[in-house]
Amino acid sequence: MHAIRLRGFGPADVLEPVEVEDPKPGPGQLRIAVRAAGVQLVDTAVRRGDGPWRPEPPLVPGSEVAGVVDAVGAGVPDEWLGRRVVAQLGLASGGYAELAVREADAVHVVPEGLSYGAAVAMVCTGATAVGVLDAAALQPGDVVLVTGAAGAVGHLLVQGAARSGAFVVGVSGCGEKRRTVLRSGAAVAVDYREPGWEDRVRSSLGGREVGVVLDGVGGAAGRSALELVAPGGRVVMFGTSSGEPTSVSTSDLFERGLSVTVAVGPHVARRAGGVRALEARALAEAAAGRFTPVVQRFPLAEAAAAHAALEDRRTAGKVVLVPGLGS
Repeated sequence: MHAIRLRGFGPADVLEPVEVEDPKPGPGQLRIAVRAAGVQLVDTAVRRGDGPWRPEPPLVPGSEVAGVVDAVGAGVPDEWLGRRVVAQLGLASGGYAELAVREADAVHVVPEGLSYGAAVAMVCTGATAVGVLDAAALQPGDVVLVTGAAGAVGHLLVQGAARSGAFVVGVSGCGEKRRTVLRSGAAVAVDYREPGWEDRVRSSLGGREVGVVLDGVGGAAGRSALELVAPGGRVVMFGTSSGEPTSVSTSDLFERGLSVTVAVGPHVARRAGGVRALEARALAEAAAGRFTPVVQRFPLAEAAAAHAALEDRRTAGKVVLVPGLGS
């Protein structure tokens, strides 16, 4: 089968198309003919060798796939054959390939009407968005600022916040990213790369104040967003795409009365009934039309280009690799 191999740590071009042996499902497993494979920002960190987990190359990376079951292992009913499924595989577990193997009890059937790309976008990224929105507990009339608002999680948060009746300010890049944020339901879209973007946020609020920040960026942008929060407001953190967390001081908590919540990690999944329950909720929300993930597709063979675009902030929404696309 065609696959993408990480031959060693380094820049995007260490990802190379290769031919490898077809995987075979073991007992309790099924094999998925991949139609879409998710690309996460953490994949780029794994590729560079500076991520939270450092596997030993060579390997086939990729942790999210959707496709059709084409083979089953011992103990798995034949009824699985031909089903449309989506699954998380775990970090660097073979998703950048035409075929992938996973335990049958770890996959989800793709809801009717949901594309493979959308299913990949929701099974992990969408589950994160659902968990963040649970933690935020938004109310109609809240003024919500979302950092990284054109990203894979960010644009879903904009949709969810707007659906709750909040006034949403999306902070992202310009051009197509800004248009993505506005299409997702934001009332205001601001380019964080322009000096003084914080003042443009203030002037757009018509005398209102930011009450909630949903922050997946961290660093200087996250701190600037936190500074915009009115006394008594709250900040929900779920990522550090800038490479560092948002700085929070005891003065922010005691003198400004802010509350800060971290909405990623095992504690979030436990509250939601487990990771699998959170994944199922996210898929159901998309199938019901309450979330519409933005999907940017690259051919599987162009995984290096997908990584480079993601790192250079040239993508909007969820990046997926599609076997056979453009070949």
